[in-house]
Amino acid sequence: MNKFRLLIPFLFAVLALTSPYSTAQAPKTKPAQDTEKVDREYALEASMLGYFSKDGARNPTLKANKGDRVRITITDAEQMTHDIALEKLGLKSKSINDKGASTSITFTADKSDTYYCTVPGHRAAGMVGSFEVVEGSVTNATIAGQVPMKNGQPLNLNFETGTLKDWTATGDAFANPLVAQDDPSPIHEKDMHIGFAGKYFLSSGGTTNYKLTGTLTSVPFTVTQPFASFMVSGGALQDTRVEIVQAGTDKVIFHSTGQGRATLQPVVVDLQPYLNQEIFIRIIDNETGISQIPYIANDKWAHINFDEFLFYPTRPNFPNELQQKDIIILPPLDPVLHAGLSGTEAAKVMTLPNGFKISLAAAEPDVVKPICFTIDWRGRLWVVEGHTYPVPAPEGQGRDRILIFEDTNGDGTLDKKKVFAEGLNLVSGIEVGMGGVWLGAAPYLLFIPADFKNDTPTGPAQKLLDGWGTQDTHEVLNSFRWGPDGWLYGTHGVFTHSNVGKPGAPDSERTKLNAGVWRFHPTTQKFELFAEGTSNPWGLDFNDYGHAFVTACVIPHMYQMIQGGRYFRQAGKHFNPYTYDDIKTHADHVHWLGERGPHAGNFRSASAGGGHAHSGAMIYLGGDSWPKEYRNDIFMNNINGARLNHDHPVREGSGYLVTHQPDFLVMNDSWSQWLNMKYDPSGSVFAIDWYDKNQCHSPNPDVHNKTMGRIFKITHENDKWVQVDLAKASDMELVNYQLHPNEWYVRQARLLLQERGPNKKVHKALKEILAKNPDATRKLRALWALHVTKGLTEKELTDLLSSESEYVRSWAIQLLAENKSVSPETLKRFATLAQNDKSPLVRLYLTSAMIRLDPNQRWDVLDALVQKSEDKDDHNLPLLVWYAAEPLSAVDAKRALQMAEKAKLPKLLPYTVQRIGALGTEDSKKLLKELNDRVGKLEHSHETHELQSLIAKTLEE
Repeated sequence: MNKFRLLIPFLFAVLALTSPYSTAQAPKTKPAQDTEKVDREYALEASMLGYFSKDGARNPTLKANKGDRVRITITDAEQMTHDIALEKLGLKSKSINDKGASTSITFTADKSDTYYCTVPGHRAAGMVGSFEVVEGSVTNATIAGQVPMKNGQPLNLNFETGTLKDWTATGDAFANPLVAQDDPSPIHEKDMHIGFAGKYFLSSGGTTNYKLTGTLTSVPFTVTQPFASFMVSGGALQDTRVEIVQAGTDKVIFHSTGQGRATLQPVVVDLQPYLNQEIFIRIIDNETGISQIPYIANDKWAHINFDEFLFYPTRPNFPNELQQKDIIILPPLDPVLHAGLSGTEAAKVMTLPNGFKISLAAAEPDVVKPICFTIDWRGRLWVVEGHTYPVPAPEGQGRDRILIFEDTNGDGTLDKKKVFAEGLNLVSGIEVGMGGVWLGAAPYLLFIPADFKNDTPTGPAQKLLDGWGTQDTHEVLNSFRWGPDGWLYGTHGVFTHSNVGKPGAPDSERTKLNAGVWRFHPTTQKFELFAEGTSNPWGLDFNDYGHAFVTACVIPHMYQMIQGGRYFRQAGKHFNPYTYDDIKTHADHVHWLGERGPHAGNFRSASAGGGHAHSGAMIYLGGDSWPKEYRNDIFMNNINGARLNHDHPVREGSGYLVTHQPDFLVMNDSWSQWLNMKYDPSGSVFAIDWYDKNQCHSPNPDVHNKTMGRIFKITHENDKWVQVDLAKASDMELVNYQLHPNEWYVRQARLLLQERGPNKKVHKALKEILAKNPDATRKLRALWALHVTKGLTEKELTDLLSSESEYVRSWAIQLLAENKSVSPETLKRFATLAQNDKSPLVRLYLTSAMIRLDPNQRWDVLDALVQKSEDKDDHNLPLLVWYAAEPLSAVDAKRALQMAEKAKLPKLLPYTVQRIGALGTEDSKKLLKELNDRVGKLEHSHETHELQSLIAKTLEE
């Protein structure tokens, strides 16, 4: 079950195409509908890296004379959606989706403009260039260059001798490097245009012999002109490059790679500081491009092409100059030490910090394809084998099963095994407690009532909810966790579309969701979308303060999930069209290298954490036996990097900033695919490994190995194995477990207390902890246990709004708003907190609570929150406040606008303008016109200009 998709088999493969480009020349593929006569024609290749002309220029400046009829045709270089549009003219082509497809725009050149791709995110990724209206010639002439001389003779730096005279080669790549043919090159793919000068150019292997490596070094020569140029193409890779080196010191004074294309482009070098000094050229190819991942193609761009080094008296200008800013260099491929190991050998080759060890707890054939698991109150592992994935079976023909594993003697081996249930279909999430087993098995959320003394079902699986989507079976409901508030939480991916409700419920009683975190209450059976967004989160956990975090894939990986929050999405739109912007990652880093996006960093990002594909999330709270620096830190498996990433959240403002720590564990095995990790009663950690050479999700079941799977156990030398059964504990023992240093005891004991129900003695003891324990985390544990056992009145919760702890005040707010309504007295207390509380965390929880209340109840609290200038730069609050305030425009637009005008939070006024404009009524238009008049009387500033422009645009729309 593998938590990322490669949108293309390998990014470099798409770069093999070059596009036709010319001035006043018809494109190779001409859309049938665009046949009118034009004065000037351009043809560009479109890819996520930019628009490329035939001569290799990225996002070239396109020129025409005023009045020219111009056509720009683009051809799709990859299996992705692209188009081309002109910003000022407001002209847009049709969208194209297939590799090789073309589309065009035709227009009259009136003024300079910007061309770009309108697909969300593509312009930001670099698909944007300039169109210029000029007088006179549209071509750029450059001065002639001079071949460097030595001893009165021209040096062979353009290879026109047909030999390697003046050069010294090492390795294999330059043993026979000269290509003496017209395009196409015999060592490149036939449709590649090289564009070299003269009769020869040099290549270290082309796309045919790219595996070769070596170095080619010129003789030293004197810099006699202040500028130079040379032509280069090939891989944008760290180990395929041209270097200009200062002779004598061996200092590299300039270097350039290609940009991942075949067409040679000129590079300009400023040599003014080195006039009259000796330099030499070194061409390096140390990259084989050989992929060690079975299903990832070799990188055919692991070569370098070179031609024609020349001197110039002034800086030359080339229309297709290769700009260094356009080159996004990738590092070398990560070494993969092992693959396809036995479980025992796999454990032996892993690298851990000092004091830790890892052992094989179970392996095939005892466990196969472990897709999810949990640990019960006896420390036993409940593991789902995902035999049905990736294709759902017909109803009643599922093949998944639930196994119960136990270590009976503490040797680290799961030596006892039971089968709890079989014949299940596409199970992706499991949790136990509250009388049974809870399963995510799209399209259902299932509950199997259980006799835990005998470990047997006491009845058939009950369909609690249906409507869960199966469009993308590695993005279905997953990562089940009991929350501190007694709800069952889970995550859901962006490419699966669900409409969840009780079986038979109409659409009006269902909840639409794709990416996000959801929750379900085990006794009230209420279902809610807790927070929406991210990509394919496959990991969820709570820290000591009950704050939820998820790990995501493809996009930046780390998010603190705030109730009611809307987060950056990999794809699609938010369900609320007035969202306008969303909360971005809480991490200050990503785990991939390079700027070509996460997929390009696959298998080249070990130093950054291994890549973009994350699975599992464990916030370690397993007690005192592990070093203190691990407590409250989050661990996630990086599938591409075959390693456990370790991130450290630190409080910042209303939430957290998450920083990267050294990776905790390296598997050193490319088939390793840990899906989740959890700590046990001893503080040790169990992990399930979906062991498979194929790391990508595929709907083709034959792609996945169906015979392997592992469970590993990580222990610290201080861990002490214990054998427990908390179900046998008394109520008061369960209360005392709320003070245990190992959160496993806290959560299991709370769950058992929740199942046992209200108890006055339990409530009294918990209230004693809440009142007297000095540690905020212990107060919270008591508070949560009281909540799940129905031990708190509204008055007791409102009294907690005066607690010294911002964490207790915050959670009191959340629990008071749990049922989406509060009393008038509580609402007044909320308004007072909004005005006076110094904690941004408390203001965050107040805002979150407002999102849950009827809009008519939000005014006073939001009126205070919008004026908190200290929150203007907070990561979460400005947007969360907008999500709470947005519906008020539909309730009372005038009052909402008045509130927005005095707001100190950024964007609140512009967003309110847009929201009121969306009402589309005469009254809303009048309000905006009146606002425009008021703004017009203010002192002119950039802000007032922007606001008036927005009002005008909104009224026009």
